[in-house]
Order: sequence, then C-alpha cells, then structure tokens
Amino acid sequence: MNATTVGASLETSKYAIRPSCQKPNSSSIHASTRKFCCLSRRHTTFSLTSRKPEAKNYSKNKVACSASSNQGEGLTYKDAGVDIDAGSELVKRIAKMAPGIGGFGGLFPLGDSYLVAGTDGVGTKLKLAFETGIHDTIGIDLVAMSVNDIITSGAKPLFFLDYYATSNLDVDLAEKVIKGIVDGCQQSDCALLGGETAEMPDFYANGEYDLSGFAVGIVKKDSVINGKNISVGDVLIGLPSSGVHSNGFSLVRRVLARSGLSLKDKLPGESIILGEALMAPTVIYVKQVLHIISKGGIKGIAHITGGGFTDNIPRVFPEGLGALVYNNSWPVPPVFKWIQKAGNIEDSEMKRTFNMGIGMVLVASKEAAERILNEGETAYRIGEVISGDGVSYQ
Repeated sequence: MNATTVGASLETSKYAIRPSCQKPNSSSIHASTRKFCCLSRRHTTFSLTSRKPEAKNYSKNKVACSASSNQGEGLTYKDAGVDIDAGSELVKRIAKMAPGIGGFGGLFPLGDSYLVAGTDGVGTKLKLAFETGIHDTIGIDLVAMSVNDIITSGAKPLFFLDYYATSNLDVDLAEKVIKGIVDGCQQSDCALLGGETAEMPDFYANGEYDLSGFAVGIVKKDSVINGKNISVGDVLIGLPSSGVHSNGFSLVRRVLARSGLSLKDKLPGESIILGEALMAPTVIYVKQVLHIISKGGIKGIAHITGGGFTDNIPRVFPEGLGALVYNNSWPVPPVFKWIQKAGNIEDSEMKRTFNMGIGMVLVASKEAAERILNEGETAYRIGEVISGDGVSYQ
C-alpha cells in the first residue's frame, strides 16, 4: 500500500539520528529530518509493469478446518468493520487514474535496475500491543509488512523509514517500539535510514500510538520476478508463518470478545498464553527467499496478507491461470483453529482473511520445487497452477 500524505501539522519539527542496521558493526550514521503529517490516504503501490489489475471470481470450496455450527451466527471480516470488497473497489478506481497498479511493490527504473518500494502499517494488532504491554516486537511486524512485499519482485531491501505518532511522547515506550524496528531491519539486512516522530496532543488515546513504515529495495531489470513465465503445472511452495502475522486483527478482536477469554488466558488446548500467541511477530522472509531465488526457478511470489490465499495468490498469475491448493498439505497452527471455532467462521472467510499458517507462497518450476523441498528448507508443497481463474481447494 502506498501512502499519499495530505496536510501538515503545525506542531513541532524534530530531527533524529538513527544507526544503520545494514551492517551491525558499521559505525555509519544516517540522519533524517523529522516532520509532521496529520492525514494520509493509502492505496496499492504503483507498478511500472503493463499488467492491469485483475477482477476475478474466486472459488470458495471448503478446507479442512471446519467451523462449529452451534455457536450462533458466524463472524466475518466485514462484521468486524473491514470491507475487503470496498478496498478492492477503491483500487479499481485508482487504477483508472494511475494504470498499472496491483503489484505488491512499486517499481521505479534506475539504470539497469528497478527500485522497488512498499509501505504498510500493522493495523489493529496495535490494540493488542496496548492491552498486552508487548511493544518490543511490534516494530518487527512493521518492517516485515513492507520488506516482505518488496521481495516478491526479487528485490533486496536497501533501507527502511518509520513513522511513529502519538499524542504525548513517552520516550521509554517509543524506545521499545524502535528497538523492534531495529531488530526487523537487522533481520532484513537493510538500513534504518530514519523516520518521523509526530507528537499530536488530543489526537490519540492516552498511552496509544500509530505506526507506518516504508521500505525501498533494488533488483536488476533482467532479474525481476513478475509472474509472466508462470505456466500450468508449476508448483506452489508455502513458507510457514509464525501465526496471524499483522492482518485480520479486527476480526481476531471480535472473536476474542465473543469467546469470553482474556489475553492472559492460555490458548485452548495449548500451553502458550493467548496474548503471546496472537502477538508473535511476523516472519521476515528476506534472507530465506532471496537465497531460494538465487538458485533459480522461481517464477512468482505472493505475500499472504489481508485477503489471504483467495485474493493474494492470483495477483501474481498471468490471465487465464489459477491455483489449486491442496487441503491438509501443511499444518494449520492452533491459533487459527481456535479463531475459527470461537468465531464460528466459515472456511471461505478464513481463507480470505488469514494466512492460515502460510505467510509466503512461491510459484516454482517442478525442478526448483524439488530442490527447495529436498534442501532442508521448512517449506510445503501446497498446490499447483492450473488453467482457470482464482483459487480452488481440494
């Protein structure tokens, strides 16, 4: 998602020095001007490819993890206040004004390379951070959401910038959040180049804050992964997630309220505390994915975020191709089984909202797929490319 900033606050300006995370032993320092903004409009990143956004009808066959039928009316993401269809409609309207959008990252030509940019936040996972007091990993989520997007083009992240906004600056709390961002940059092998701290009295509830992040990477033009060579019979390889990652938390919070449990209770049937399970930081796939790409045979990559399998996998396919996902081909983490049962959520809704245990999907040739699965990577053969449209399950 790109952000177009509108309006500027006349609060105070700040300057910050942030160390580079690209080389942990480096003594280089990156300085950034910190200014203030009060309103933003977000939309899908702009791509310089000629591919147009696709409107697809998606199959919604049942998957293995069934919802209970005796817990009242099933919850949906829309019930929780998030309308995926409205978001898709906005993207279509933006596409009329700026043709070419629809990729996970925006590409900008630079010599024989492309700069690849992405921006995102962590959504209402922040609400759980406020309630649990877990602030030192939310910055990892922030970095992950942007860098995981730009590596889908095969780009190596270069640098990251953050935006931290609050009504009254709590320095100790902000330090915990920034520590997570530093950790995320180190995991991504990129520099934390700078950012913006906005202190806006009366704008946020006491003790709360908001976050957004921006990442830029680079890839050679002849090495861009764009899905154009995907063909029938190619293999879908899934890389495991750590849990919910940073999407779907509006629905998670609604489920939590219905369940009667607190974040301090144990996840039913498990030894882990529910709050800790839900706050598990998003996996940063940068090093693993770039290593796999370097061996060849990767034709497309989908970051499984909002929209789940249903909306994200088809984004990397040429016209006329779809995905067949194999049920029971990977272990679904217990947290998703609890969410579905406690919320009485339909299978199709789960697949369109959550990653269900797979945070990144690689589209690989058969030869590359065998290599990945035999090299000791934690990965699963979760499906294949078929003629057709959208995503179906069997």
